[in-house]
Amino acid sequence: MSRRLFASFILVAAVVLAALEIPLGIQNARTADRDLESRITRDVVAIATVSEDTLEAGSPPPKALITLAVGYSSRTGGRVVVINAQGSSVVDTDTPTGVVTTPRTFSSRPEFVIALAGRIATGTRSSATLGHRLIYVAAPVASGGRVHGAVRITYPTSAVDERVRHYWLLLAAIAGLVLAAVGAAGVILARWLARPLAQVEHAAAAAGRGDLSVRAPVDLGPPEVQSLGRSFNAMVVAIGGLLRAQRDFVADASHELRTPLAALRLRLENLERDVTAEARPGLDGALTEVERLSVLVDDLLALARADASQAAPEPVELRAVAAERVAIWEAVAADREVRLLLADGQAVTAAATPGAIAQVLDNLLSNALAVAPAGSAIRVDCQLLAGRARLLVEDEGPGLSAADRERAFDRFWRSAVEHGRGSGLGLAIVQRLVEADGGSARLEAAAGGGLRAVIELPGASER
Repeated sequence: MSRRLFASFILVAAVVLAALEIPLGIQNARTADRDLESRITRDVVAIATVSEDTLEAGSPPPKALITLAVGYSSRTGGRVVVINAQGSSVVDTDTPTGVVTTPRTFSSRPEFVIALAGRIATGTRSSATLGHRLIYVAAPVASGGRVHGAVRITYPTSAVDERVRHYWLLLAAIAGLVLAAVGAAGVILARWLARPLAQVEHAAAAAGRGDLSVRAPVDLGPPEVQSLGRSFNAMVVAIGGLLRAQRDFVADASHELRTPLAALRLRLENLERDVTAEARPGLDGALTEVERLSVLVDDLLALARADASQAAPEPVELRAVAAERVAIWEAVAADREVRLLLADGQAVTAAATPGAIAQVLDNLLSNALAVAPAGSAIRVDCQLLAGRARLLVEDEGPGLSAADRERAFDRFWRSAVEHGRGSGLGLAIVQRLVEADGGSARLEAAAGGGLRAVIELPGASER
């Protein structure tokens, strides 16, 4: 954002400078041309006045006129040509002395045609010989209403062009200094505006990741940004209160329901001795529902604890945790004639909340055992891929469709093959625990038609 603000300041300053300096430079160039033309016109008229008697009498030019023309040419760099009424040159400073030994005819030149007609001719033309522009002024030499000749001064515009170029460079230097000053001020202003907004953005990102203890600054930047920070903090506090109330309600309800459910189960089990054969299916169904409710209550309590977990991730050796959980679940797997296999490999260290990996594995192994057919195997593996730690649990069960794999992490969702078993919270708990540590969880189709759960966690080196 600071870069965009800085670019905006520079763009606005550049537009303003261009709007001011470009017309100023163009006007300066026009003024320089007009000033040069006015000065040359004044000099032409002066030389024409001195030449009047000589051209009217038709006598050779006096030394004073030649000296005046040569002196003017040496001082200004302009060329002075004086012609008579027939268009032949009388004085021409194109020669070092200004004396014309072999007269040249200029009667065909447009400016002399106009001057011999009694009018002043001005203009510019390019000189192929000199390689630059020339400005010329030709004026008639007349007396008593009769034109006796004409005077023309041609002046190279290189000197004027150089002054104009220097003026443009001066304007460019001023623009550079102004842009540098605007840039320095823009950097300071952009940082003043962007720093608190960046902190609000970081706070929002942290809150989105579940850290509701984060707060945005309220004493930095302009009043509008400070107000935004206060509003954000109030929102985070309100959301935190609502989430705490929700978690507390779920935890309290789950905890309070465990005792009456245990008592209800005990009463139902005590009825087994007295129930008739006809009522036995109903009693068994009631015991099954009580068992399911107990599992649901336990999972709700586990989910509430997972949502409330604020522990910092620590290095956890995945293969060691996996070996421990596989050893614990081996007896259950053996009862169901399912083999639990832990792949060999190097140690894989992940950054995770203490105890979270064990809980994740328990849920994944429980789900896999629920669908694994007798005689099949459940494989557990740990890998390190591109700095990320991976935990894999693969079964040989019926698997899930692509659509069902997407929905499997929804709370209270159960697949058709579970036939009403479980609470539908196991994978939701797994996802919540893994994402709290900056990881991800997904389900893939296994090669043998079963299901592969893939847990990715930051490697210990990423923390």
